[in-house]
Amino acid sequence: MGDRLAGILGATAVAELSTTETRPPRVVPVSSLRSSPFQPRRTFDEAALARLTASVREQGVLQPLLVRPSEGGYEIVAGERRWRAATAAGLQEVPVEVRELSDAQASMLAAVENLQREDLGVIDEVDATLTLVAGTLGVEAAEARSRLNALLRRPDEDPEAVALLEGLFTQLGRGTWQSFTKNKVRVLNWPPEVLTAMRERGLGYTVAGVVAGAPAEHRDGLLERALAGATREELRAELAGRSFRKEQDDRARRVARNLTSARALAGLDARRRARLGKLLAELDTLFGEG
Repeated sequence: MGDRLAGILGATAVAELSTTETRPPRVVPVSSLRSSPFQPRRTFDEAALARLTASVREQGVLQPLLVRPSEGGYEIVAGERRWRAATAAGLQEVPVEVRELSDAQASMLAAVENLQREDLGVIDEVDATLTLVAGTLGVEAAEARSRLNALLRRPDEDPEAVALLEGLFTQLGRGTWQSFTKNKVRVLNWPPEVLTAMRERGLGYTVAGVVAGAPAEHRDGLLERALAGATREELRAELAGRSFRKEQDDRARRVARNLTSARALAGLDARRRARLGKLLAELDTLFGEG
């Protein structure tokens, strides 16, 4: 990870990380490891994990996991997929590289490691990228989003920050910081329940977009359907059907109000009254047939 980290974080950050204590690689019990709260990846592709498990079962874990000491064992900084695969394969021990890392360093290293993977979900990509943006600009993680938006509006006010962002995103190879801010950070504006489903239950980006864009009164039902496996097309069709039914219900209520309003009926001329009488007779026959 060293060369990759150097390219993304720059020489200064790498020099700072290199001053942390590094212990020789060792083999530790799988049971002594635990997930990191800074892990950007919240969902793991089951098919890909199954393939990795088969490889680990045959060849073992070839690349050591990066960990840091924690109470009662070690916290995984990079390599959680390998740990999960080793556990599924029945391995008792795995190789690790132990480093003394601060929370900030651990979160940035985990973000770098995960952003190299093609199957990272959009919400995890956004969170990991914002972690790196915060570290690059020297701001708190909670400020990264607002800082990007401010620079997007007025880049001339801080050309040094813009240069840092351009260097970071060039190394990440995931487009420009401007495109990221305009198109992907906006996901964080989606309803909280949709973001929670993406982060905690692996709800896909395209499906989540349909739910997020739906009227509030339809959102809970659509979210339940999405989590049950409905496709984007199925959700769109259901939303269109719900919108149609709502339109018809609104029209029926409006007609009913007018039919029971003496003022509305009095406002009809003779021709319209005759037409209304025919329509009511047709409706009466229609419901009688039912």
